[in-house]
Amino acid sequence: MTFEQLYSELNYVNHSREKRNYYANIVLNNPQLLPTLLEVVFTVDDKISARAAWLFEFVARENLDAILPHLDTYIEKMHTVHLDPAVRPMAKVAEYLIEAFYHKNDNATKKHLTQKHREKITEACFDWMISDQKVAAKAYSMRSLFLLGKEFDWIHGELILILERDYASQSAGFKARARDLIKRMKKA
Repeated sequence: MTFEQLYSELNYVNHSREKRNYYANIVLNNPQLLPTLLEVVFTVDDKISARAAWLFEFVARENLDAILPHLDTYIEKMHTVHLDPAVRPMAKVAEYLIEAFYHKNDNATKKHLTQKHREKITEACFDWMISDQKVAAKAYSMRSLFLLGKEFDWIHGELILILERDYASQSAGFKARARDLIKRMKKA
């Protein structure tokens, strides 16, 4: 499938789980489509890029190993995504990768996600935390940063500062997650 064909198909993707699953399964069954999907994702000024990002997130959720050959592309360009509906799935995929990397069981992510990748994810997550993003992107970022802070000792101190600074002005969901993570970081 060419860029143009995939781009055209993405017009039929909407917020419904059914549509996103349907198109994500097409990509899962045809992994050679992933580079083209990422090409659309990183057409960052186009609203269709958000639909491609939704599919990318669904693919990662269903089979994280499928995206591992494309980590370099995702990691190098994830910070360029700026449309609200596209940032959330980018942050969620980062969370999937970080959770898999720090999981106690062996998995392919541990072999593919390099220190440079983790540093780039750290940078993107902090950018999402301090910029004007929706709560979901911030929630996924704070979880990723909490886990990364177990490896990079400076992260927890910075994350606590940001969470405490933004606490009063954020939603109930943000506050609940922030409270839990602050407590866990200060305890450690």
